Amino acid sequence: MTEYPISVREIRISDPCVMPDPVSKKYYIYSRFNADIYEPGDGPAPGRIDAIVSEDLINWSRPFKVFDADETGFWAKLDYWAPEGHVYNGRYYIISSFRAPGTYRRCQCLVSDSPEGPFRAIEPDPVTPEGWQCLDGSLYVDGEGKPWMVFCHEWTQVQDGQICIIPLSDDLGHAVGEPQVLFHASDAPWREDRLGYMPEKGMTWISGFITDGCFAHRLEDGTLIMLWSNFCRHGYAVGYARSLSGEIQGPWVQEPVPLYVMDGGHAMIFRTFEGKKMMTFHAPNHPHDRKRMLLFEIEERGNKLYLLNECTGNWFNIDKAREPAGYYTQDLTVPPVI
Repeated sequence: MTEYPISVREIRISDPCVMPDPVSKKYYIYSRFNADIYEPGDGPAPGRIDAIVSEDLINWSRPFKVFDADETGFWAKLDYWAPEGHVYNGRYYIISSFRAPGTYRRCQCLVSDSPEGPFRAIEPDPVTPEGWQCLDGSLYVDGEGKPWMVFCHEWTQVQDGQICIIPLSDDLGHAVGEPQVLFHASDAPWREDRLGYMPEKGMTWISGFITDGCFAHRLEDGTLIMLWSNFCRHGYAVGYARSLSGEIQGPWVQEPVPLYVMDGGHAMIFRTFEGKKMMTFHAPNHPHDRKRMLLFEIEERGNKLYLLNECTGNWFNIDKAREPAGYYTQDLTVPPVI
């Protein structure tokens, strides 16, 4: 039996984040995955984060446990949304949102000496402010080596969603300063409330004041950009902003046209071991059980990003994009190449 029996075509996932491990030269993704790719008798469970690993980004291992709330006495078992893997100062970190019944969703960092865990909470309390409804925590390290958490302050609490930062301790365990709002969802000229189909609600308005999937990236020319997602008239989208100061505090100016508009989002950028720059995100955004990971080669021209080849074959069939029920349909006829 092969060590990597799962095709990227078989994986259903929200908010994928690929972590290249410089030691093993393998790629890791942390999440909860669709039940049918687990070993018999295993499966996704509340209060647990699993991993899959690959050598080529196309063929993946079955999921295996890297964090368990019951085993560590962790405070939360709900809303393990958008786990990000990071290698920082020689150790491995997962940043995710978490929630317990009756509490707000908050972001926190877990640590391990191995990319395969077990991970544990660095400190018992979350990083994001108490009383804030937050999600999609991400790591940014500034030019002086100082770590920051970038995160979203939920539109459900503040109406106009926010992208925020908070300074972190060197071990990423706690905040060492106050949060700062970088920009709002309404700052993007492309964002738009839209009429869309949700299986549980039928035709409904979807808010254009959402901030999702924040991820800071330094371009080769030195420009600092922030990827993030919201809805535009065509569907869920990936846009980005530029920092005029070249640092995380901004001020930030929005790129007027989003990078991707066809109902996909929550993007991040990584480099393969062969040196290719890649962007990954999920599509379609609805219905949830059809979400797949897309992998695009990207190109930087000056201070702009461009999407090139989609490498998994998961890219959906655009001809069916405007069907009112079911949103977009996956086209699985093209073999994956990377």
